[in-house]
Amino acid sequence: MKPVSFDYKRPATIDEACGLLVSDNNARILAGGQSLIPMLSMRLSRPSLLVDIAHIPELTAFVETKTHIEIGAMVRQAVAQKSELVKTHIPLLAKALGYVGHPPTRARGTVGGSVAHADPSAEIALVATTLGAEITYRVDGADEIFDASDFFIGPMLTIAPPTGCLTRLSFAKAPAVCGIGFHEVAPRKSDYALASAAAQINFAAGSGVTSIHVGVGSVGDFPERLDVDQLCGTSLDDAAIADAIHAAMQMVETVEDLHATAAYRKRIATELAIRALRDARDEISKDLNQ
Repeated sequence: MKPVSFDYKRPATIDEACGLLVSDNNARILAGGQSLIPMLSMRLSRPSLLVDIAHIPELTAFVETKTHIEIGAMVRQAVAQKSELVKTHIPLLAKALGYVGHPPTRARGTVGGSVAHADPSAEIALVATTLGAEITYRVDGADEIFDASDFFIGPMLTIAPPTGCLTRLSFAKAPAVCGIGFHEVAPRKSDYALASAAAQINFAAGSGVTSIHVGVGSVGDFPERLDVDQLCGTSLDDAAIADAIHAAMQMVETVEDLHATAAYRKRIATELAIRALRDARDEISKDLNQ
């Protein structure tokens, strides 16, 4: 099957790209193309105009500030996976990127493109939600910032402005001592996950655990962050972790499809979240005992 006919533009700036989106209500952004191109070929997407943002230099940059790491929307997933900035300051994202697709798709797929596509099983979207990343869009010449925890509202649905262009993702730097965990279950390696979970525990000398972040993906219409704040200030023993995750998962609505029942997804996501949080706790213990 071939795509329907469409026009193609390659803007040189972000504002030019936004102008093209304003000029055509049926325009679509082309980033890495790993999701959009198959959809075009199957005619699941029928844009009249493709706006290729691959050649806008500022979208491929990493920016380090005192408190955050900003990742340009067009940074390739493979580049982010190997980045020392990401490994050092966003270790949960670095770990999760190893689960994204296959090496060839990571070589072309982009960090921003995955977030904008908003697949419920996307690992990058899960990490962004779990860590409360900021998602920046350029709209009418100004930046509009969204919290990842509120950004995803359904399968392939977000609150992004229709004429805006995603420019960067901003993640708070992890502290020097933190623990992470990431797990997912898929029919085969690199397939879409049936359930996934991410966790990060932040630790400060003299203060102990300062924050706990846990999220689940692939189980509902969008990734969700779990409320486990009651674990702060506790010993994080196995029983307390299990109780907190079980309680938090009661608030998560899971979906059923040809691949798995809703009950299976909830059961597996609960276990994966427990494992991810235990991994994060054990990683901190190991660092402190070295």
